[in-house]
Amino acid sequence: MKNNQFIEHEKYYKYDGEAMIYETAREVAVKILSRIESTDSYLDKLLDLELRESELSQIDRSFLTELVNGTIRWKLKIDYVISQFYRGDYSKLDINIKNALRLAMYQILFLERVPHSAAVNESVEFVKKLKGQYLANLSNAILRTAIRKLNLVEYPRIDDDPVKALSVIHSFPAWLVRRFINRFGVYETEQLLVALNERPRLSLRVNLSRTSQEKILEKFKSQGLKAEKGKYLPEFIYVDGLSRIGELEDFKEGLFTVQDESAGIVTRLLDPRPGEHILDLCAAPGGKSTHIWELTNGNVELVAVEKYENRTRLLISSLMRVGNSNPDVVTADASRFTADRQFDRVLIDAPCTGFGVIRKKPDSKWKREPEDISKLNTIQTAILDNAAKLLRRDGILVYSTCTMETMENQDVVNQFLNRHSEFILEKADQFIDKSLVNKDGFVETFPHRHDLDGSFAARMRKIR
Repeated sequence: MKNNQFIEHEKYYKYDGEAMIYETAREVAVKILSRIESTDSYLDKLLDLELRESELSQIDRSFLTELVNGTIRWKLKIDYVISQFYRGDYSKLDINIKNALRLAMYQILFLERVPHSAAVNESVEFVKKLKGQYLANLSNAILRTAIRKLNLVEYPRIDDDPVKALSVIHSFPAWLVRRFINRFGVYETEQLLVALNERPRLSLRVNLSRTSQEKILEKFKSQGLKAEKGKYLPEFIYVDGLSRIGELEDFKEGLFTVQDESAGIVTRLLDPRPGEHILDLCAAPGGKSTHIWELTNGNVELVAVEKYENRTRLLISSLMRVGNSNPDVVTADASRFTADRQFDRVLIDAPCTGFGVIRKKPDSKWKREPEDISKLNTIQTAILDNAAKLLRRDGILVYSTCTMETMENQDVVNQFLNRHSEFILEKADQFIDKSLVNKDGFVETFPHRHDLDGSFAARMRKIR
């Protein structure tokens, strides 16, 4: 539903009559922030669209990316600070004015290289252009007062109210902070929140069926980029300073794919073998499907299923890029998909709350509500039950998510095993680095413990 809404919204977004209002990187950032808040669109899609359509310089494009990601990431803390200096009901302030203030305050609080005067002046001029002199004067007064009195802002104390304090200081919804504290305790929750607010390093998966880790590393190093081997898998590398990846010839030729190492660990847990009939049941955008293809050197009968047609097109493109010239991609609901014969292995990268990838998608922490967890649990359960029917005897089923929420992870798998006595759990430490496997045999990665996205995976075998 959200993807279809974005298609409709994209037409409006690209051709609205406000284009001349949003010219500088800061002004375009306000445009994106306001659209996120007033529609159901996602930050990564809006930003990608704007970067493709924009005439901004490369420096300004990088600045725009920093501004929108940073302002979204720190929105709650920024709002807390602004509200200390705004006389009135801040929640009722015009959305464009609010986001112009947020943008300036993000620069004031977090971007040391940006002069406060530049952050304030451009935001004030934009407000003037958009809403007139009165609101421009008001914005100017709020921001300049905040600059003078920043050291006087009093934040909630952890000793008094740890949920409120961690929520405000680290800019996370209070309900999510409360869930983290209930599981990890106050101290480790703060470590987790700090890690989730960090800018992630770029992780690339090298296509070992076409090149080597060493060759790709040397190529990047020869370009003056910092590049090093992955932490856990031989096909992963980390690169700093790489930009406009989609335009690189090595990417177009399928020599590497952008993917977090935690996602590659899931495919390694599946352990695909050449000659097998394999199903990727929730496949888009194609990271794990392409990994399966590479690990089997293309010698695999791979069926990739995706619910939404626009994401199916992306999936096909991803598979063709790594050498699958005739990908078998099906547009279908994973909980209802049927096939003429059973599969040797089935991978479910289930729809989830996505709390493990907040580093890359900071808007996701504001898009979710507590009730989403139980709703997703129902969807995940239905997909797993359907997958059980699609797997042959002695076949392997891997269930994974990019969240750290127990109700979407261990609970889903344990309940499945209770319902399906024909399945047993195979402990992941037989296939994956033991440091990534918990005491129950599940893969669990955490940003603050492993410097990876948060993820979960379980491997099960159908014994009859």
